[in-house]
Amino acid sequence: MTDSRQSPPTSPTAAPTRRAENILGAEGLSGLRGKTSRRGFFPWLGLAWVSITAGFAMLAGVSLRFLFPNVLFEPPSTFKAGFPSEYEVGAVDERFKSKFGVWIVRDEATLFALSTICTHLGCTPNWLGGEQKFKCPCHGSGFYIDGMNFEGPAPRPLERYKIYVADDGQVVVDKNSKYQWEKGQWDNPESFVSMA
Repeated sequence: MTDSRQSPPTSPTAAPTRRAENILGAEGLSGLRGKTSRRGFFPWLGLAWVSITAGFAMLAGVSLRFLFPNVLFEPPSTFKAGFPSEYEVGAVDERFKSKFGVWIVRDEATLFALSTICTHLGCTPNWLGGEQKFKCPCHGSGFYIDGMNFEGPAPRPLERYKIYVADDGQVVVDKNSKYQWEKGQWDNPESFVSMA
């Protein structure tokens, strides 16, 4: 026995069509048919192409940016620092501290360039003329005028840079070459200029 009240077979598109008719109103999908002409279609197609092209152009622009390196403008690592006669004995010259990160110190016999970077964690110490020492504000490391560490957590003395007198008589500091006391490099003639 078969049930004679079976519902008629429905097509898979029947349910979406009914939903669309409910949303679009009484006219349903038949109201849309015939309203889109070729003249109405091509402006929409053109707009779609312009949008897609603009999107790809923006993506290409962002992608091309990665092909060019970030340029960091830093001061030169070699610079002229005036004439040796400009430096007082027993004084620390701070003219080049902020721009080049260098102190130039003159004692009785030599002129040398000290790094302004603390050997503990890389802070910048301050020169305290009244106390005749460099004092790091971060953790209290102290350095004598010659760069030797004597207090605080700094594990080693300040580094020295290559220094020499150029042909025109001016002092030249080259930060590409560093000299460390613990390696015995402060005795290197390139780490100081003899003033005798």
